Amino acid sequence: MKSYYKIIITILFFGATTLVNGQGHNYGEKITDKGAIPVTELAKKMDGQNELAIKVEGVVLEVCQVKGCWMTLDLGNGEKMRVTFKDYGFFMPKNISGKTVVIEGIASLSTTSVEELKHYAEDAGKTKAEIDKITAPKKEMTFEAAGVIVRN
Repeated sequence: MKSYYKIIITILFFGATTLVNGQGHNYGEKITDKGAIPVTELAKKMDGQNELAIKVEGVVLEVCQVKGCWMTLDLGNGEKMRVTFKDYGFFMPKNISGKTVVIEGIASLSTTSVEELKHYAEDAGKTKAEIDKITAPKKEMTFEAAGVIVRN
């Protein structure tokens, strides 16, 4: 019976910590939202660099529906940025589209191959016709997150 009470106290403690913290739920490395810039300002911050260690905040557009192994954020210019997770070490809940997140890690300008783009489209639940339309690689902003906060 004593272990039952320890479990209840532990749950209450962590629940209270989350309420006091008020940031949301952390995935991967524990991060804070301090110093995060809007993801819409990321391209300006990159200023010709190919990589940048940074913390950004943005809205989730979509999440991999297979296992939550990537998500996309709205860059605010009609483009979206694919976010993957460091060392494939954690995943996102599949139901966080529309939620605000803070991510910390490495932003990069990279070229995504046709094969990889088709794989992502399949993970997103696109139709075969939509997938077959992917015929060229895409130069885009990507992000490898070491930690993520999903806002409540």
